[in-house]
Amino acid sequence: MSTTDTGATPQTQPKKTHFNYLLAFDGSPHSLAALELLLDLPERSGIPRQNCTLTLMTVLPTQSIGAHEFLQAALDQAQKRMTEAGFETQAIIKAGNPAATLNEYADEIQADLILIGAKGLSAVLGILLGGVAQQVVEYSRRPVLVVRAPYHPIQRVLVMVDGSPSSRDAVEYLGRECPDDSGRRCSWLPLSAELTAMHVLPPPIEEEPFPRAWALGPEAIYPVTLPPLNKEAIEAGEQKMADKLLDETQALLGESGFASQRLIVRGDAAEEALKTIKDQQIDLVVCGSRGLSAISGWLLGSLSRKLVHYANCSVLIVK
Repeated sequence: MSTTDTGATPQTQPKKTHFNYLLAFDGSPHSLAALELLLDLPERSGIPRQNCTLTLMTVLPTQSIGAHEFLQAALDQAQKRMTEAGFETQAIIKAGNPAATLNEYADEIQADLILIGAKGLSAVLGILLGGVAQQVVEYSRRPVLVVRAPYHPIQRVLVMVDGSPSSRDAVEYLGRECPDDSGRRCSWLPLSAELTAMHVLPPPIEEEPFPRAWALGPEAIYPVTLPPLNKEAIEAGEQKMADKLLDETQALLGESGFASQRLIVRGDAAEEALKTIKDQQIDLVVCGSRGLSAISGWLLGSLSRKLVHYANCSVLIVK
């Protein structure tokens, strides 16, 4: 997703020289894990820290406005740490609806990435709980990274691919180049990361049961007998399409400098993805916001919703 459209004409539009992060911060372990992620990535992704703008933002629900002093101290400490590390950093506290306020501000500053902890502080504060993270992902027009603690350096990445435009956007987001004629990549993902492009085929076709008669009064009604399905031909066609899709995906990733493996399985997409995340100890799963089966009007598809909620690693949703 391009974030360089400032309304200027192509002849006068300024070059993009910064990668613009917005971090929803509340001092929780998950938001601190997001700080650790940002501290770790620049050296491994090739993006200089001085080219990274970071906004630390805390949004207080109206009923929690009394927590201002506590959070201000945590923000000041986080801002100092990131500034000393070389980031151009600012810290902001706002009052209002957390998800709506974060998303509105992300649009205002044209954030390249929103980072938010999977869970926030609970008890009295009630700030940035998991439900807020879900709302940010649901309604944001920007890529959102849901970070889970403890932080693990991003080494193993699972990229979910289903052939939808949103899925392709996610792949392209990982390897885009900065439009400043430098040849640098604007992706914050380390080139050393081990990527697996995964496609989930539909569940196996079940054998059709023998037709049975249904009694209706003194007579029996027999269902229409349909010609048998050619399971082998159908599944072979699905496999062929999956191979082509992953060929294209791996080619796109390769153009951006990423080596990748492929994985094709059958079953429920969310169940298979969650199983792979656990079995392969994935650090980050990448998914488009909507798949091919998303119902019109839904901002997120079923897979992206389930990954945000159930995955035991960080989740990047690209729109």
